[in-house]
Amino acid sequence: MDTAADIKTLKTQIKELKAEVEKLKDLEEINRLQKIYGYYLEHWMYEDIIDLFSDSPDTLLNLTYGIFHGKAGIKKYFAGMLEMTQLPEFLHQIMQLAGVVDIDKSGTIAQGRWYGFGVVVMPRSNGYFQDLAAGIYTCEYIKEDSVWKILKLMWNPIYDASGISLVKDKPSIGITKDNSLVKHHPKFDEPRNINTKYPTGYIVPFHFKHPVTGKPSREGKRNAAREKQV
Repeated sequence: MDTAADIKTLKTQIKELKAEVEKLKDLEEINRLQKIYGYYLEHWMYEDIIDLFSDSPDTLLNLTYGIFHGKAGIKKYFAGMLEMTQLPEFLHQIMQLAGVVDIDKSGTIAQGRWYGFGVVVMPRSNGYFQDLAAGIYTCEYIKEDSVWKILKLMWNPIYDASGISLVKDKPSIGITKDNSLVKHHPKFDEPRNINTKYPTGYIVPFHFKHPVTGKPSREGKRNAAREKQV
């Protein structure tokens, strides 16, 4: 291999291999980021959770409770529940499962989809809210100063089954404003106007195309048909 063409080909191959290795490294870092979010969420380690999010003004948290904008909104929500979450009986174990992550051509923005499944136990003034829950996280990530962070996180609940009993000799109760231990709930920046829960049949949109055909999947058509039926 001594010709200029051979050397040029080799350099191109090395460049492509380096890009592929960097992409694999990025995917692993994003997967790790999302899984760690779940571990911090389990015991509402709010300072550590907040630090996982980008400082970008586009940062967003979209929950059934409401939508929060920017890093300030993220902090307002997670830090606003401390009265209840500091109790040892609090548990928010939502496992991050079956992740599918794709990085765009720029290498600085990525999208992900994860199943969330687990249990939630929330102390109240007259008992414990105890719930088995499942849903889908749809996320967007951004690479800032060579570090991947969460830019947008949306929780799409599919079902929950209250009535389980994880706390010994404590009845499972519903959540109402009257039995909350939090005196001042964080005020959302924007109300949420979508219902993803069973039995609506709503399919949370996929960020990726079909892996074999390369075509968009058909959840949009299915969702539109169900809207007409309602």
